[in-house]
Amino acid sequence: MPNITTYDFIDSNRRKTILLMALFPVSLVAIVYLVLLLFSFWSAPSGNSYNHVSPLMAANQTAMVILPIVSVIAILWILITYFYGQNFILSAAGAVELNRDNAKDIIRMVENLTITAGLPMPKVYAINDEALNAFATGRDPDHSYIVLTKGIINKLEKPELEGVIAHELSHIGNRDIRLMLIMIVCISAATIAAEFLLRFAFLSGRKSSGNKKGGNGQLILFALAIALYIYGYLVAPLIQLAVSRTREFQADASAALLTRNPQGLADALRKISGNSVVETLKDRQTMSAMCISNPLAPEKRNSFFAKISGLYATHPPIEERIKALMTMDGYRE
Repeated sequence: MPNITTYDFIDSNRRKTILLMALFPVSLVAIVYLVLLLFSFWSAPSGNSYNHVSPLMAANQTAMVILPIVSVIAILWILITYFYGQNFILSAAGAVELNRDNAKDIIRMVENLTITAGLPMPKVYAINDEALNAFATGRDPDHSYIVLTKGIINKLEKPELEGVIAHELSHIGNRDIRLMLIMIVCISAATIAAEFLLRFAFLSGRKSSGNKKGGNGQLILFALAIALYIYGYLVAPLIQLAVSRTREFQADASAALLTRNPQGLADALRKISGNSVVETLKDRQTMSAMCISNPLAPEKRNSFFAKISGLYATHPPIEERIKALMTMDGYRE
């Protein structure tokens, strides 16, 4: 079996990003059409009547109006995500930019590691939280961001923190960040839009009770909301399979090679695993995949949707990652 290089991971992630960018609008349109079709059959009048079109024709007529709109919105959202998605993520995390005035040692550490890795200097942000966690985001190495919690900055020893930063730099160098950026923002958009449409459907239903046209409009809103929920919680996790679990092992291995110290990252992972719940991220299921360790609150980790998406988990257990680090270069615990 040939050895897989960093360049292989970069090429693979480029292909997966293109696939993901295509699958988002295509799968969304397909789900919307199928749900419209089901609603048309469900709401069709009983018995044969020449005064009504067939459910299939009714669904097609509605789809001809709705699907072009959905397609345009999905494509526009992909483009917005590609160029500005990191702003949504940084804002949602409550991250604040660090500089030489307020974090000279951290900036110097990141600079040294980026020079060693041959990467452009990313912008560095911090979350005001005593938990231990970190992530990287952005669309490419020239537009990249590393985010560290205050806890991980203050509580890790220097070799451990270098290992964490090197891990996130590896995600930047391997182009994992672009893939995760598109996945996270697009899935979040689908679930948020579903909630909005469902509330709007209930509101419009109250105002238009007894009005046939209003009732039809409400059914269409319900159909769109259900389609987006199906996409956000069931179909999108399947697309997440494009994100390989091996990317974490690859980032760990690259970080160990970059710092020449597998023990540092292994020790950091041990500390992080016991204290990784971040207040601003603890309810954000879609953003958890990009963090070095799961930032979700315990109840969210054990929720129904978490168990479903757990089938498609992109992070291997930390114990496996530590074991892999400790066996590098023939070392055994």
